[in-house]
Amino acid sequence: MADSSIQGVFSVCSGCTVRCPIEVEVENGAVRHIWGNPHLLGGRHSCARGAAQKATYSDSNRVQHPMIREGERGSGKWRKAGWDEALDYIADRLKVIIEKYGGESVVLGDRGGPFTDLHKAFIKALGSPNYFNHHASCSNSVHNAHNALAGQRRNTVSYDWKNCKYCILYARNIVESLGTKEAKDFIDARQNGMKVVYTDVRWSYTAAKADRFFILRPGTDYAFNLALINVLVREKLYDEEFVNDWVLGMKELIAFIEPYTPEWAEVETGVSARQIKQVAHELAEAAPSVIVNQGWMTARGEDDYYFRRSIYILNALLGAYEAKGGILFNKNETHCGYKLLRKFADLPPKVDKKRFDGIGWKYKHLSADYGLAQMLPYAILNEDPYPVKAFICYRFDPLSGLPDPETFKAGLMKLDLLVSVDINYSHTAWISDVILPESLFLERTDPVIAKGGPKPALWLRRQAVEPRYDSKPRWWIFKHLAERLGIGRYFPYETAEEMIAWQLQDMGLSLSDFDEKGYVALNKDQILFDRKRSLPFKTPSKKFEMVSSMLEDNGIPSFPPYESPQPPPEGHYRLITGKVAVHTQGTSLDNIYLNELLSENSLWINSKEAQKLGLKAGDGVEVCNGDVVERGKLAVTEFIHPEVVYTLHGFGRQVPLQTRAYKKGMRDNTLMKGLLKVAVGGNCPIGDCFVKVRKASKEENAKD
Repeated sequence: MADSSIQGVFSVCSGCTVRCPIEVEVENGAVRHIWGNPHLLGGRHSCARGAAQKATYSDSNRVQHPMIREGERGSGKWRKAGWDEALDYIADRLKVIIEKYGGESVVLGDRGGPFTDLHKAFIKALGSPNYFNHHASCSNSVHNAHNALAGQRRNTVSYDWKNCKYCILYARNIVESLGTKEAKDFIDARQNGMKVVYTDVRWSYTAAKADRFFILRPGTDYAFNLALINVLVREKLYDEEFVNDWVLGMKELIAFIEPYTPEWAEVETGVSARQIKQVAHELAEAAPSVIVNQGWMTARGEDDYYFRRSIYILNALLGAYEAKGGILFNKNETHCGYKLLRKFADLPPKVDKKRFDGIGWKYKHLSADYGLAQMLPYAILNEDPYPVKAFICYRFDPLSGLPDPETFKAGLMKLDLLVSVDINYSHTAWISDVILPESLFLERTDPVIAKGGPKPALWLRRQAVEPRYDSKPRWWIFKHLAERLGIGRYFPYETAEEMIAWQLQDMGLSLSDFDEKGYVALNKDQILFDRKRSLPFKTPSKKFEMVSSMLEDNGIPSFPPYESPQPPPEGHYRLITGKVAVHTQGTSLDNIYLNELLSENSLWINSKEAQKLGLKAGDGVEVCNGDVVERGKLAVTEFIHPEVVYTLHGFGRQVPLQTRAYKKGMRDNTLMKGLLKVAVGGNCPIGDCFVKVRKASKEENAKD
């Protein structure tokens, strides 16, 4: 940097779940600006959410010090506490709970992602198998689908956008619900000639970038894919060599797919048979340099699991696995000649106890890596399979992110101990017994993470500025709580520097190796496996199993008959929610910059449907599901399916200390009654929510 008084600190953003590499400009001990890391992003690009974290750093609405509840849960009555008192309070209550009910009575949940090692080590050291993250309302179905087909989760593969010739995106609004690098790579590929097919129930900015945009009847993406598979198989347009080498179950697929013709799909989806055939032929012509994208937030309907399976089946039929411009297996440290980065979660002994959520004994086909968050309230309320008495909630807000929050809240209210570790207030923190303020990512150093991909690397989130308030980093919180519980030996460090040195010990690297660029590249060139001999499918057969042994051995069919999604009941609409580029759902709504850009959501409705209801753009409306009513403003457009209404997720905050976001907009998840359940893929079917829409009363409009 030109100005010698300005220091650049490489780190990793925490403004959303993408966690982009960044460079923090620091001047006189304060954050001056947050840029993208040019060594990894090909420029200094950063999104609005990342740059706006400068405001979070100095925000007085943050959790500023440990707090212990004094009044009833949810009363907002707290007292300030020191760290010793707060940690003693938690440890003392955990000791009593564990002595009476066992370690399995304690559950830990978080947002997921690469920075979870310490959390997993902590809960495992307590003797509990009960770790889960937020994926029940996000990506469980796609993780579990790929796991059954390929023996690996969704995040064990990457996409070679740079060389892609043709892609299909299903409601993956890649240029709005964005990761900076992925969005940039997508736009670059588009400018380099990549063809794009986009399907959704509504228009988006990604739709505007597509060569073909189809507004499908809600829930029929699966039918669209079945018809594509039908054409590829019937006309023998698939990659026969790849299929013969690596794919099992073609005989069964051919028999299953026979009735699902483009003509059949035209009736189901609303897309003409002619267009479906054209897409299938265009895919085959571009193969294997194709990306049939698996999606992002995939908790939709009951059959979402089979839809996501069909996406990966298309990739396999087209030979896109480990192909230039296709879907690439992630490589790790060992593929570059290094030993694996050490993990703290490997230190405690294995826990051989039943999970509270049924994974491993009731749901044998689902991965324990992500768990079933939606089962927690039932386990607490019913004490089935055993009493659950404590929940440690790390940077996660199930009362915002999961459907039917009143049911979830009823479970949490029965706990003996509820602890939230967070930066901002949340609905879950608001009913907690203790809130521990974590330092903002700008104020802390976190454990090193291994980033897999064609060119593996190690990334480091590094402290750029001193903590503004009385907060602590995660490594300190879990270390000091563990010491009070007699499990401190599993956290063999005293400082962040010692923590990182322990992680890197087997790799021959040190903290100073991150100074130059903020990361350590483990291989100069892209690594590709031999498509003929060494693709790392980790199924029992070591092949891509379209007929899945994981499913069939547990009595679940690989190819159940297609079931047409039910249309909304008379007078109802299917409620669909989504994201926007300037917010990370409910976690960023109180940010002063981002709130100014967008402070509340609206309800999209088809223009003809609005006319039927006597509504116009800007009207105040009530959105109802039984006795649950949310109020907001109406947005009218012809570019949304008439069976659907749409809104942005995460608004309508009910935490008074989030003063900028408090009661702004509609809280969508309250309308999702009865959907706190397990679909076949482990996801909540949150898209199976049907609501009524009516004009708000004059009194309600006057309040607005």
